[in-house]
Amino acid sequence: MRALGYRTVDMLVARLTDPAIPPLRRATPAQMRARLSGPPPQDGQDFEAIVERLERDVLPFMSRGDHPGFFAFIPFCGTWPGALGDFVASACNVYAGSWMESAGPTQLELEVLSWFKAWIGYPAQAGGILVGGGSAANLTALACARESLVGSMTDDVVGYVSDQAHASLGRAARVLGFRPDQVRVLPHDAEFRLDARAVAAAMDADVRAGRRPLFVAATAGTTNTGAIDPLDELATLCAQRGVWLHVDAAYGGFAALTQRGRGLLRGIERADSVTLDPHKWLYQPYECGALLVRDDHTLRAAFQMTPDYLQDSEEAAGEVNLSDRGVQLTRSSRAFKVWLSLQYFGERAFREAIDRSIDLAQLVRERVEAGEDLELMAPPSLGIVCFRRRFAGVATDDDDADRRNAALVAGLERSGLGLVSSTVLRGRYALRICVMNHTTARADVERVMDFLGRCEPEAPSPGAAVTPYRRDREIRPAPSRAST
Repeated sequence: MRALGYRTVDMLVARLTDPAIPPLRRATPAQMRARLSGPPPQDGQDFEAIVERLERDVLPFMSRGDHPGFFAFIPFCGTWPGALGDFVASACNVYAGSWMESAGPTQLELEVLSWFKAWIGYPAQAGGILVGGGSAANLTALACARESLVGSMTDDVVGYVSDQAHASLGRAARVLGFRPDQVRVLPHDAEFRLDARAVAAAMDADVRAGRRPLFVAATAGTTNTGAIDPLDELATLCAQRGVWLHVDAAYGGFAALTQRGRGLLRGIERADSVTLDPHKWLYQPYECGALLVRDDHTLRAAFQMTPDYLQDSEEAAGEVNLSDRGVQLTRSSRAFKVWLSLQYFGERAFREAIDRSIDLAQLVRERVEAGEDLELMAPPSLGIVCFRRRFAGVATDDDDADRRNAALVAGLERSGLGLVSSTVLRGRYALRICVMNHTTARADVERVMDFLGRCEPEAPSPGAAVTPYRRDREIRPAPSRAST
């Protein structure tokens, strides 16, 4: 066991510290089948050969979120103590569903959740649970809202989201039985935020039509632009109407650790539920999401079930069965990695890393505003900046400009210097940089911005494909069979 562990650690350390590994290496399905297809071996193989095959045929073909130039999507960059926490939980095969079988791991999770509650300003009696990610947390939150305010699913309840909300909210509504006409997708304002007045007007219209407003899903850090919805205004509106306010803060929630972030997130402490993703801006390995609810009773009431075969593990006074607070009965512990990371580095290190990310995003903004050929596409927020390049002789609203900007993204990837992603804002292709990595330095940002600002992409042919604006990419539940 010890020898296998040492060999695996040596391989991982070599990979994680190799600066030559690019942010992304792609492969075609045919190439991967050629490397990995075949039946399982009938007999055991030498571990050294197995590790070598992983190094040769699997690990090279993936994104490297810890690359300091990785600015695409929502970057991911874990910590080594966090990875060791996962190793401990996996090696011990921790079952973290009941207090009876996991008093230590359960208390560890409750401790971690108490830190999260304090950071966003939640009361001590609030509850929570660690889940696989923001999608699972959003699903759990909407289920909790429905069970708390309605009970079984009914045809007259309605929820409200922005067209900038994360797609997982539409998926959660679909899973929970909401029809497409039971989720109002409202347009964003000039700053890509959900307008509280538009929500109020939509609620009024639904009430007049005999429907019941159930939830509003606000966002604290949209994936598209980093925009933060007006949480205080929405909290007041929901309190007045008796509507559940859920805040999807999967991306931006941990900015609350910083002074700037707390100001931007004002009102999050008034939400009925909040999604957080420690595997984003708390630098934990995948998977690690969190759901917090203001009243622990609502979470337990929504999910608690005790069949006869689990009567031995029922909660006694003061105990907590985390399986009664979510959809998983069999669950491992995601708390080990969070606890180990924070114990090892201390809270200050995470606060400084988040602040540094925001500072570097400000550097990107300054470079865009100072560049004659660059233009902002949305107000920068948190660590996200969206912009595009202008080209001489090409109209900014021409498809050719979109193609050339797409060529910049592809060219940067080929260069190995970094990776950025794209989105569509106001109907046009936009470059999107998200600074989040705790290993990123000013020089890494400057290098990528130099490339995007100076590189001359190949002129696209008139018939070249371009990513168009498609309305079916907006957040919305899929049509039900009955409506098609």
